[in-house]
Amino acid sequence: MLPQTMTQPADPPPPTAPAMAAPAPATRPAWSVQDGPNGPCLHVRGAWTVHNGGVMPFGEADMPPAPHATSLSVDTAGITEWDSSFISFLWEVKQAAAGVGLAFEQDGLPTPAQRLLALLPPKPAAPARHDSRKQNLLEKTGDLTLNALTETGIVTTLAAETTRGAMHALHGKSRMRTKDLITDLWNAGPNALLIVGVVNFLIGAILAFVGLVELRRFAAEIYVTNLVGIACAREISAIMTAIIMAGRTGGAYAARISTMLGNEEIDALKVFGIPISGYILLPAILSLSLMMPLLYLYGTLIGIFGGFVVSMSMMDVSPMGYWMSTVNGVELREFAFGFVKAFFFGSFIALAACRVGLMAGRSAADVGIAATRAVVIGIVGIIAMDAVFAVMANALGI
Repeated sequence: MLPQTMTQPADPPPPTAPAMAAPAPATRPAWSVQDGPNGPCLHVRGAWTVHNGGVMPFGEADMPPAPHATSLSVDTAGITEWDSSFISFLWEVKQAAAGVGLAFEQDGLPTPAQRLLALLPPKPAAPARHDSRKQNLLEKTGDLTLNALTETGIVTTLAAETTRGAMHALHGKSRMRTKDLITDLWNAGPNALLIVGVVNFLIGAILAFVGLVELRRFAAEIYVTNLVGIACAREISAIMTAIIMAGRTGGAYAARISTMLGNEEIDALKVFGIPISGYILLPAILSLSLMMPLLYLYGTLIGIFGGFVVSMSMMDVSPMGYWMSTVNGVELREFAFGFVKAFFFGSFIALAACRVGLMAGRSAADVGIAATRAVVIGIVGIIAMDAVFAVMANALGI
């Protein structure tokens, strides 16, 4: 090797020499099937790359008739380079050969190509069949019933786990973080005072105005105090406060949990063995269940005050007389009934929102869908529960 390095180098070629010319373009891929001594042989040549046009179709019609042959061999001596397009072409050749009863011999292929070809399935996958049969009314009804029963069972189990977690929290054995509970209590309680107060004040004012217009015809304006007080304490304040919290807090719960699901935070907690019901759901459900009755009492007082403001501007009665008439006309059991309803409304909103968040998808669009669904389910459920409470109160004589 030393004498070679000591030899005088040759003069550099001129600029027009072949060494200075641009490299020749890659040869276009080509193939042909020819008869050989052992049967048909596939000859491939050129650069089989995607950019060089290496994606070529091959079917059974491209196979020449060979009645006495049993296999198809491959000659790759003319290939300069190849990529995955060459493997795709070979797979189609293999399928076409199998269609005419020929075995595909891979011995002539490069070793990497044989390995890649072995990873492909022996035949194309059958297309998925779509069931075009339409369900009849009974089948649809049965599916809806089963789905409803399944969801009812899941929500009931979730409520039982939350109740068990609350009992453990009273004994200091819960995995719920106190910081999370305080944060949720603040968001579900003091942060909602403004919107709850404004809505209930306007509702009380509207009730008083409509009541005064109608009761004035019968010279019974004083009974507007009973109308506003009983309506707010028994029905209106509990329902309106629950609807506000369903749109404000229930949607936020569903969006937060679905976002955690999309970020795989829920999966991480499950991997570490941390129960979701005690770590994430319990603070949310407890905070809304505890704050709803208090918000109801606050909304009821604000609603009665709204009726008082309107009545003072339209009635000839003293403020003390108005409040005395309200106290005498609204019994304590009306507040107790609304207080109980508010607790169940809050628990239902929280459970429904958490369940919707847990069953949401993992994309960004699913977060909005989960929030919207939680609000709709919460509002519809509140109205349905209020109807059930009305029937129960009528049966119990409350």
